Amino acid sequence: MGAGIDGLDGLDGRIITLFTQQPSIGVLGASRDLGVARGTVQARLDRLIERGVITSMAPTIDPTATGFPVMAFCQLQIRQTTGQTPIASHLGAIPEVIEAYTITGSFDMLVVAVARSNADLQRVIDSIVEHEQIERASTQIVLATHITRRTLPLVQAAAAQAQPADA
Repeated sequence: MGAGIDGLDGLDGRIITLFTQQPSIGVLGASRDLGVARGTVQARLDRLIERGVITSMAPTIDPTATGFPVMAFCQLQIRQTTGQTPIASHLGAIPEVIEAYTITGSFDMLVVAVARSNADLQRVIDSIVEHEQIERASTQIVLATHITRRTLPLVQAAAAQAQPADA
């Protein structure tokens, strides 16, 4: 197949790029645009989903457009008693928490939260820190976003390093 060490080849990269740029193109439209058989595109998509390379075909939602223009990073220091699963469950129940990560350093978790306003952010932070295992929080409000979460450049770089695929 000509896949690089990362497991992506040129055709995989072209398929992912096309579906990222035109999410509603469909398999038939993609096969036409890419000049490969419909079955090839479908098999590649299935394989990419099965391997976890593509994790969702769902739309990407902009919190600002849905009424949540304030974004903040909350670093949490956690009392190390029962691990982070209970805290992750607590955070998962707060709709305004859109991401949460275990991190290294002086804090234990990094939470990305959104709010309707700065005053609403206080309510969200209060909800976050009400868990008994959270000892301390430090919050930074995002002033401007320069690069949003993106993975397409990684896919394109990996595919460019791979040998060309035979369709």
